[in-house]
Amino acid sequence: TNSLTMAWRLFKNLSEEQQRYEKQLIFEHPAFVRLCQQLLRDARRMTRGDLVFSLHALVNLGVPQNTLLVQTLVRVCQEKLNQLDNRCISVLATTLAGMDKDKNVSALQAGLQLLVEQRISSIRDIFILQNLMRCLGKDAPVFLKKKLEMAVVREIDGLTFPNALRMFLALAAMNYCSLPILNPCSKKIQENVHDIPFRQLILILEACYTLQYRNVKLFSALADYVNSTAYLWDKRQIILFLSACETLAFQPTELLDIFAEKVTEDPDFLNLKNLLIVLRVYSRLNHVPQVQKHLFFETLHSCLNKCLPQISNTELLKAVYSLGILGYLPHRALDELLQKDSKDELTLSDDLKEQNTVMLHSVKTCMELDSPSFTKPAFVLTENLSSLVSLNLRKAQKALIELLGDENMFRQNVQLPYRYHIDFEIRMDPDRKKVLPIAATDDHPDSRVQRLAFLFAPVSAFCLGTTHPQGKLAMKKRHINKLGYHVILIQNKKFQEMKNEDAVEFLKRKIYSEDAFSFPEATV
Repeated sequence: TNSLTMAWRLFKNLSEEQQRYEKQLIFEHPAFVRLCQQLLRDARRMTRGDLVFSLHALVNLGVPQNTLLVQTLVRVCQEKLNQLDNRCISVLATTLAGMDKDKNVSALQAGLQLLVEQRISSIRDIFILQNLMRCLGKDAPVFLKKKLEMAVVREIDGLTFPNALRMFLALAAMNYCSLPILNPCSKKIQENVHDIPFRQLILILEACYTLQYRNVKLFSALADYVNSTAYLWDKRQIILFLSACETLAFQPTELLDIFAEKVTEDPDFLNLKNLLIVLRVYSRLNHVPQVQKHLFFETLHSCLNKCLPQISNTELLKAVYSLGILGYLPHRALDELLQKDSKDELTLSDDLKEQNTVMLHSVKTCMELDSPSFTKPAFVLTENLSSLVSLNLRKAQKALIELLGDENMFRQNVQLPYRYHIDFEIRMDPDRKKVLPIAATDDHPDSRVQRLAFLFAPVSAFCLGTTHPQGKLAMKKRHINKLGYHVILIQNKKFQEMKNEDAVEFLKRKIYSEDAFSFPEATV
């Protein structure tokens, strides 16, 4: 056992290429063959510790699972399962997590799960607990996950920083979001953020995504750390971090600005893969750099042009779509995309067809509305989809009726050109002092009439913890504005949480506020 364990400890520290070479040497060595034969003979006489550590070493050294030796050790572990102490249980769980499912392994896993359930109240070591959580994984029954959670919470006061890191990954492996565990772990990580290796930063964010754990303070602490040490990191590392933030809809503003500067200073590192990630991140988070934004877009445009000979149709569409969301039209790439569309070269399999159709429509809309030659129309053809409003807009409808006195003072479910839809429309006099009846303004059209468009959007349409709209919503707002509307964005969840009188007062402020009539910045 000591020989095998030492071989494994030396082996695991080698590079992947060295491991392949050493593995061949080990397996061909006559002493290793004799060692395995002796292990096979003595398996049933071994102590419980020697048994599980030998199995662990053999599996990790790459001895095939279907060999007589490995299968024999698995069966002996089944026979001696009740004799294993907590440490042996932890090692065995780790070993089984790395093995393929077969008859003997599945039987041993089932027995181990029952044993953990019986022993869990006696396990005080948080390292063993998180190891069990990681190894039992997402397939563990819910009641066992809850028992493991209670056992960890019982020992949470003694949580160390390394254990806090591992606990995040253990919960992600088990796919179990436990706030009583995650919140203390998050606090411990924030206190020691400067001691976290880069790879662990990414794993933490990925674990948060898996667990749907949204902690703005934690994300901000990680982003501030990367931001303050950005000069130490490779640009590709920062891309990985920003990509992980984007999946969480978290906008690390300062880091995005710093990285944009790095892109404009040295764009050569932007190969096609990295370029597509950067475009996706900035467009989804709707982030336009504060400084040298024109240079940033021109740099991305230039990189995209260099990649055109090797880019696939789908990648080209995604790239142009991302720049379109940000209000920038990459003319050369756009021309190539339209040529492919005219030849029906963008037609794809059914699973991508709908998504690509939506993106292509958005690109064509951007071409028209974001073009410098586009002028605001005096009148816009609209259509009322239905007099009924969805359940999540009933409160807004009632508040508007109470505020304006009549349903005839606003429109609901309004369909605009370019497939855009607004929840409510209100019209006001040119001085913005009073709301006008819809019928009167329809009968006597006046281009000076001010039009307000209300968009009640879900929280998921905004960057995490902010009222900053994500890319698609920001593009929709910009385009509806181009059509002559003053757009008022409202987070529907917060609105639903208001008392009725507060909701009425809130809408009143929005309608009569000067901010409601400020146009966003013109096309980049």
